[in-house]
Amino acid sequence: MSNSYEHRIGTDKVQIKAANGQPVANTEVTVRQVKGSVSFGCAAFETLNTVNGLKKGEELKNAERVVDNMLEIFDFFTLPFYWGRFEPVRGKPMTKETIKAAKWLRERGRTVKGHPLCWHTVCADWLLEFSDEEILKKQLERIKRDVTDFKGIIDIWDVINEVVIMPVFDRYDNAVTRICKMEGQVGLVKKVFDEARHANPDAVLLINDFDMSTDYSDLVQKLLDAGVCIDAIGLQSHMHQRIWPIEKTHEVLERFSKFGLPLHFTEINLVSGDLMPAHIVDLNDFVPDEWPSTPDGLERQAKQIVEFYTALFECPLVEAVTYWSFADGGWLNAPTGLVTKEGHKKPAYDALYDLLHKQWRTPEMKVKTDESGYVEINGFRGDYVAQFSDGEMKFTLN
Repeated sequence: MSNSYEHRIGTDKVQIKAANGQPVANTEVTVRQVKGSVSFGCAAFETLNTVNGLKKGEELKNAERVVDNMLEIFDFFTLPFYWGRFEPVRGKPMTKETIKAAKWLRERGRTVKGHPLCWHTVCADWLLEFSDEEILKKQLERIKRDVTDFKGIIDIWDVINEVVIMPVFDRYDNAVTRICKMEGQVGLVKKVFDEARHANPDAVLLINDFDMSTDYSDLVQKLLDAGVCIDAIGLQSHMHQRIWPIEKTHEVLERFSKFGLPLHFTEINLVSGDLMPAHIVDLNDFVPDEWPSTPDGLERQAKQIVEFYTALFECPLVEAVTYWSFADGGWLNAPTGLVTKEGHKKPAYDALYDLLHKQWRTPEMKVKTDESGYVEINGFRGDYVAQFSDGEMKFTLN
C-alpha cells in the first residue's frame, strides 16, 4: 500500500460475533472488504428509464447493460431533480418514478444523492408567470416538498448549483437568476440551505459549482461567515475542452481543503475522442451530431482517469467522487462515458475498476480468532464482512 494512502488505512482489533451475540472463538473466518471509505459513483439517470420501463426493445437492452456496469463498479449514484424536467407541469412532479428508481438502487446497497434542488438552468418555465417574491416562496416550498418526500431514501443533496454565475447569467431569462439578484448570492444560499436543513436535519447538504476560481472559494468563505451550514463542498471537473494538469488538481484540492470540510468531486468528465475546440467559451455551444472516440483518445482517457482519481484519493478530505456521463452520448453528445452508448466497457472503465476494486481494496483474507473472538485487521478503511461456518458479521474499519 502506498504511503500516500496512509490516511485511508486503519488497524483495529475486531470481535467477531455470531447472530446470537456470542463471540466466535478460535475459528477461521474469511474477511472481505465490501466498500471503501470514499464513495465512488456516477450520474445514474438511466435507472429512471430501466426501472420505470420507459424504454423498449434494443434501447432497453442497451440501457440495462449500462446500468449493470454501473452497479458492478460504483456504490454511489446521483439522480436528477432539475426542476424543469422533474416538474415540467406545475403540480405534477416525477416523484413516484424517481422514488421507484432510488429505492431500486438502495435495495442493491447503493447510496443515492439528489441533484439539484435550486439551479438557474433547466428551471421550470412556468415559474416565470409569478413575481420574484412568489418565485422565492415556490422555490422554498419545492425544497421542503422534495427533501421531505425523499427523506430516508435520498439524504444527500446538491442544494444549490453554480451560484457564482447565477446572478449574472444572461443567456435567457429564468426564475432562479431573478431571485438570486433579489436576495443576493449569500441571502439565497442561506434561505435554501435553511429550508433543506429544516426538512431533513440529518441530510448531507452540498453547495456545488463548476467555477474553480477564487470566486468560488471566496463565496464559500462568505457563506460560512454568514452562518450557512455547508456539510460538503461540491467541485465539478468537466474536461471536454481542457484536461486539468496535475498542478491544477493539487491547487484546487489545497485551496478548498483550507475550509476543513469534506470535498465531493461531483461531476467528472473525460473525453475519449478529440477535445472540444479551444475557442468555445460556453461548453453548451458545442453539440456536434457526431463526436466519436479515437484510439488516442481512448488511451488518453484511461491514463487520465487513473492520474486524476489517484490525486483525489490521496487528499484526506475527499469523501465522494462522481463520474458524470457514465455512457457516451449524454451531455453535449460527447464521448465522455466509461462505456459506449450500447453499454460496452472502454479502457477507462477497466483502469478505474482496477483502482477501486483491486488496488484500493484490502485483499480477502483468512484469519483465526483468539479465545475471545478477536482478530486484528489492517487494511483500507471501509465496510467489511467476516464470514464463518455459522454465519457472517458486518463491521467497519474506520
